[in-house]
Amino acid sequence: MKEREGQPVKRNKPKYHQIIDAAVVTIAENGYHQAQVAKIAKQAGVADGTIYLYFKNKEDILISLFQEKMGSFVKKIQEALAGKNTAAEKLLLLVEHHFTMLAEDKHLAVVTQLELRQSNKELRMKINEVLKHYLQLIDEILKEGVEKKEFRSSLNIQLARQMIFGTIDETVTTWVMNEQKYDLPALAPEVGDMLLNGFSVH
Repeated sequence: MKEREGQPVKRNKPKYHQIIDAAVVTIAENGYHQAQVAKIAKQAGVADGTIYLYFKNKEDILISLFQEKMGSFVKKIQEALAGKNTAAEKLLLLVEHHFTMLAEDKHLAVVTQLELRQSNKELRMKINEVLKHYLQLIDEILKEGVEKKEFRSSLNIQLARQMIFGTIDETVTTWVMNEQKYDLPALAPEVGDMLLNGFSVH
């Protein structure tokens, strides 16, 4: 993941992560547009001016938040996948971990599913850039499946990745929109089975 100027040093400082975590809660509870920097500072227990030692503005906080959380997200999934031998097992585990990690952090789920969907084109482009690392992980699983002849050789990797991510993403969004009333991780086996086997009798 490309580091922006000054970011590596800042990321080693406790207050940086303190502000990131506070931003997740504040944005989830107030919405991105109503989450003023002052509210984030209050949630973090720091002075307003302290925020600007680490971030340029609120947009920078949102992008940095997504970079941090998505980076951690991908790392945890990669660690979990390391012990699996087949592409099918890896895909099922990816779905399970995606659902479990967001179910365990409901504020983050609201931010990723609702508040990151901004109409500002420049902001969307930055968010999509961060997301590439996760999409590459899905690509690797699909390519491995093709190479090991688990998946058909004619598989369109890009289209398959879009379908996988779109299905996972929409399932989580629906759960968030339903106020997280049901067990999201419990859906993982069924979602995984549908992605691997479609709707046919098998």
